[in-house]
Amino acid sequence: MARHLITSALPYINGIKHLGNMVGSMLPADVYARYLRRRGHEVLFICATDEHGTPAELAAQEAGLPVAEFCARAHDAQRAVYDGFGLSFDHFGRSSSPQNREITQEIARELQRNGFIEERAIRQVYSNADGRFLPDRYIVGTCPHCGYDKARGDQCENCTRVLDPTDLLEPRSAISGSADLEVRETRHLFLLQSKLTEEVEDWIDAHADDWPVLASSIARKWLTEGLQDRSITRDLEWGVPVPADVWPELAAEGKVFYVWFDAPIEYIGATKEWADAAPAGHLRDWKSWWYEADETVRYTEFMGKDNVPFHTVMFPATLLGSRRPWKKVDYVKAFNWLTYYGGKFSTSQRRGVFGNDALDLLPADYWRYFMMAHAPESDDSSFTWDLFASVVNKDLADTLGNFVNRVLTFSRKRFGDDVPGGHAPGEAEQRLGEQVAGLLAEYEAQLDALNFRKAAQALRALWSAGNAYLDEKAPWLQVKTDPEAAALTLRTAMNLIHLYAVVSEPFIPTTAAAMRGAFALPADSPAATRDWIGPEEARALDLVPAGTAFTVPPVLFAKITDEDLAAWTERFGGSAG
Repeated sequence: MARHLITSALPYINGIKHLGNMVGSMLPADVYARYLRRRGHEVLFICATDEHGTPAELAAQEAGLPVAEFCARAHDAQRAVYDGFGLSFDHFGRSSSPQNREITQEIARELQRNGFIEERAIRQVYSNADGRFLPDRYIVGTCPHCGYDKARGDQCENCTRVLDPTDLLEPRSAISGSADLEVRETRHLFLLQSKLTEEVEDWIDAHADDWPVLASSIARKWLTEGLQDRSITRDLEWGVPVPADVWPELAAEGKVFYVWFDAPIEYIGATKEWADAAPAGHLRDWKSWWYEADETVRYTEFMGKDNVPFHTVMFPATLLGSRRPWKKVDYVKAFNWLTYYGGKFSTSQRRGVFGNDALDLLPADYWRYFMMAHAPESDDSSFTWDLFASVVNKDLADTLGNFVNRVLTFSRKRFGDDVPGGHAPGEAEQRLGEQVAGLLAEYEAQLDALNFRKAAQALRALWSAGNAYLDEKAPWLQVKTDPEAAALTLRTAMNLIHLYAVVSEPFIPTTAAAMRGAFALPADSPAATRDWIGPEEARALDLVPAGTAFTVPPVLFAKITDEDLAAWTERFGGSAG
């Protein structure tokens, strides 16, 4: 089986992430990783907190903590939320790790040796009110291209153009709001992307046709506008230090690498963290995933559209310029925005639903299913409480949860605590098997293609097929005249429940475990040992044999009431603000 390396965009360290962040990177990556593991592939799913840059320093200052301690606490808090959502990282690292520092510095040395880093004297914005040079993203103003009045000094969030602080109109400090800015001379390192343009173009031409249009169009837009040499150091106290053996003067001045230089390298760094954390007696070879791995590893990245330029242009340019055989991404899965009532989620304004708040309201599977069923793949999608309740009540409570409950409850009432026997399968069961096989094939095809909304539609159709079969056969009527026919219907429906448990696991892992655990299957039985049930095997619907003991699990999904909606709308707001 193939080896699959999966990474999702690194969540920034300053605060718990909202649902838009979750659905745009980590959650779909987890669904895909779980699916591939179930299909028998070797998977390494890597993520980490992105911990460098001015926002970390400012957040630590506001919290009254040393920045290292703040980041350690924030990392643990974020990890707890991701654990709560069932994200199955093989390793969730930290960009401030010694491993990332080591690899980042070594790649910088290689770029310098190969002539792709240059030290330049530049004029940089200094805030007299704040008493410091301002990193790009802490200068805000009006974008000269689209007129957006909250553009940052590194990139306009509205039109995605890359900017320099001096490009902004009416610039001001994002720290103090002061416009008392002046330009002073300082020295920084530049990545000479202009010298790598042709190589990056060739690399993108060889890969991007296979990517979603969203990812390929953003990457090619950057190339069309021309790759500019990019400053890769900053005047900060917190970050990966410039190595003193190569740039002693800059190191003495305390220069650190730009967060967008070292953060993508943390994918490699976190993999080395994973290897170094191996239990005693176990060997993990991190280089086999990242170094000279082109023919053995398929690498898939998940990210929101604002991260695409850095991952498809700047990071590949960095790796190409190192002249080392680092693995580069094969497939970029980019997402549009999940909005909150049509407006952006906002961490600073606490607008929208955040991960910890979501888990306080409902278990993770409610959120996992909703977000993937409405993933912003082809366009932005909007979260509203009414839509959320409608999906939960219709798909999860009524379609899946009710099917499981009424099958198991009725069977126990009429036939006891073991799966009933009954007649041999007939025409209705054969038709059901064919239908299930077709829907499973569609489900697999959509997951293989990373089309998550369409995969959720196929999964929902599988659940609906069980309800349609149950309504057609009506075992509550059959049992009055032909108990053996009712037993067949219920046995077939229980096999559907087991099937649902296996194939629904990537989307709703906790519920899947509860459904699977309803049956007391021998550990070595075919049903117990299956990680996946393919279309051909599913057609027979006979993995759970008659006589298997079962229990009725608690209600899988509770319906969301009008009272719930009223309370949540009052708490979180029902508009974009």
